[in-house]
Amino acid sequence: MPAAPATDLTDEVTDVIQTLIRNACVNDGTAESGFEARSVDFLQSYLAGPGLELATYEPTPGRGSLVARIEGSDPKAPTLLLMGHTDVVPANPDGWQRDPFGAELVDGEVWGRGAIDMLNLTASMAVATKHLALSGFKPKGTLIYLAVADEEALGTHGAEYLTEHEWDAIGADYVITESGGIPMPTGSGTKLPVIVGEKGTYWCKLTVKGTPGHASQPFRTDNALVKAAEVVRRIDEFQPETHIHEIWRRFVEGMDFPPDFTGPLLDKDALAGFCEALPVGLARQAHACTHTTFAPTVMHAGTKTNVIPDHVELEVDIRTLPGQTGDEVHAMLVDVLGDLSDSVEITAQSDDPSSASPIETPLWDTLQRVAGPLAGGATNIPFLTVGATDARFFRRKGVTSYGFGLFSPRLSFEAFATMFHGDDERVDQDSLRLSTELWRAVAADLLG
Repeated sequence: MPAAPATDLTDEVTDVIQTLIRNACVNDGTAESGFEARSVDFLQSYLAGPGLELATYEPTPGRGSLVARIEGSDPKAPTLLLMGHTDVVPANPDGWQRDPFGAELVDGEVWGRGAIDMLNLTASMAVATKHLALSGFKPKGTLIYLAVADEEALGTHGAEYLTEHEWDAIGADYVITESGGIPMPTGSGTKLPVIVGEKGTYWCKLTVKGTPGHASQPFRTDNALVKAAEVVRRIDEFQPETHIHEIWRRFVEGMDFPPDFTGPLLDKDALAGFCEALPVGLARQAHACTHTTFAPTVMHAGTKTNVIPDHVELEVDIRTLPGQTGDEVHAMLVDVLGDLSDSVEITAQSDDPSSASPIETPLWDTLQRVAGPLAGGATNIPFLTVGATDARFFRRKGVTSYGFGLFSPRLSFEAFATMFHGDDERVDQDSLRLSTELWRAVAADLLG
């Protein structure tokens, strides 16, 4: 059944995202943070009404998720899940021009932590779902909206819990979540990346060992902190092998770059050097999409100013490519450490392999049919996200899961890349409107 004619819901979706930003569901990785129940309470109140079945799930106090359903009439028809998370990463106000949780509307843009990642989509999905229900939308297939907790950590209190314990509530044939749809102009027209896969995560702790001593006599001491500095230097300078995998190849070929771009972007011997000449946003994406990446991020050392440290704990964020295993990454680390490997203990904290979905699917076809007209004839192309999303939990159950949205040309790919977890995060109202229209059209096209 087709959706009701589109109406301009810009003001409404703006109000919803502003409330979600102001709720400040900041997830610092601890079980006590996030408190996504604030946004669940708001969304439950917002969505309450005819045509929707609502349920909430809270495996950990305050870490709530909300499910809203429009039940389909045909059990054999597909089920579509629109999934947006409500938690956000911390923000340091000192780096922002505006209050990161003020949700100010300035010159048609909503400012605030989560505006891009991913409250814009969480809000637009909610508004589209509500108005589909209000219009009397009676599809053959079932539509599910999921506002999920804890995406910004490991998904323990959100998608992981729900896929393991509440599959009857959120099980689907197709999932859409973050974060494609940023228009990329090319000589042959605008391209819209669809996230069909994501890199894996191998977070680990390196414990660097030394020998304690009095800091007034540092000569020939076994200082773990000095040793750790060398470990960090070696990791930073490590240049892993370039991998031209199938998703990257199809993205580059789909972009119709000039030959002097396409050649080096598909050449494993030339790509790393070519990235040095690209704009920083594209360079980071191109490099991360084709390399295992190693980023030292946290260090804990020392007990007192006058004591030589006997151990240092260093945390490293490693992102893996399709097909790589934790054992392979461990071996790479040992090679990087070289003669220091006997002084360093490697402990894996998260070994979450890369995941991907097929491209030739009914959902892909639907996204092309409905996104193209909304985006002025744009063409969809596959893309690999270098961060982790909740899509991985569904892919492991065999569910086709994509990251998508629809954004206006006002938001460049470069700006999008730098605002993810960065300062001055914001989204324009036209992008909010376009995504809301997209979800209504996708539901009507795929679910019938």
